[in-house]
Amino acid sequence: MVRRLTREIHIGNTVIGGRNPILIQSMTNTKTEDVEATVAQVEQLQKAGCEIIRCAVPTMEAAEALREIKARVSIPVVADIHFDYRLAIAAIENGADKIRINPGNIGSPDRIKAVVDAAKKRNIPIRVGVNSGSLEKELVEKYHGVTAEGIVESALDKVHMIEELGYDNLVVSIKSSDVLMCVKAHEIISKEIDYPLHVGITESGTLTSGNIKSSIGLGLILNQGIGDTIRVSLTGDPVEEIKSAKLILRTLGLRKGGIEVVSCPTCGRTQIDLISLANQVEQVVADYPLDIKVAVMGCVVNGPGEAKEADLGVAGGIGEGLLMKHGEVIKKVPEEQLLDALRYELEHWSE
Repeated sequence: MVRRLTREIHIGNTVIGGRNPILIQSMTNTKTEDVEATVAQVEQLQKAGCEIIRCAVPTMEAAEALREIKARVSIPVVADIHFDYRLAIAAIENGADKIRINPGNIGSPDRIKAVVDAAKKRNIPIRVGVNSGSLEKELVEKYHGVTAEGIVESALDKVHMIEELGYDNLVVSIKSSDVLMCVKAHEIISKEIDYPLHVGITESGTLTSGNIKSSIGLGLILNQGIGDTIRVSLTGDPVEEIKSAKLILRTLGLRKGGIEVVSCPTCGRTQIDLISLANQVEQVVADYPLDIKVAVMGCVVNGPGEAKEADLGVAGGIGEGLLMKHGEVIKKVPEEQLLDALRYELEHWSE
């Protein structure tokens, strides 16, 4: 695919847009005021592959906590602000690498100008965020409901508002829980502006439904070359968001590195606890920074043939397992030793 070329924006020590890689974001669900808990979660998310983190700033105490959080983490910190312009200014003053606001709910033009002036003074990017759920009444009436066109018009109005204040260090985010509406909105706005786009399906749901909606929505958007940062929004542990985002990017060929695990569906020929084995293999390979494919097969009859395209493979039978390399069986071991045999091959892969 051909990536849409956007302008480059610096967020802390990272750069998005242009020809830079699509970066993975998530959001802490700790109380930002609790510095210890927030830092611990940021470190956990970073270890999983998060590259930009967003923290809610609902109080002045949360805004002030950003200073210590920033001092203790090594990835860019984005402050998420709603309604109170003073919190946006305080977040900037306490070192936020970017702020996320909806100018429509910040208040009067003077208050918006105060936020923009503070960002301009420190050259901090502003992410202009518009969600379908907060679409202005007049746009709902104009388009006879919540539509992709209405979302785009709302976002462009906010962008122009900030541009007229003499600032264009911007990132734009337009989200909807309606997958196809969200896709259409991104297709429209990508033709109107060259600012980097942060892409996600908002309020997508729990682990199962959220992953399906996000995979379809992000897949359709990213596959058109649209998007510079992404978040998979899930109701659950934010580490799961990172896992899903990495897999979506790898599946689309937009990210290399990390072991890809493929596994066969269970059937009547399966003679091993394949579901448990596949889950255990996923946990094992997470510790190895290799760009290879590992297959998990539940049948010693068809396993070797089905795993031909994988670099490594395991297949189980009654009390025994096969270890394969490039489609060839290299070892037969007792079932309980299969994971150890796989670990050995991973540890010695580059030798």
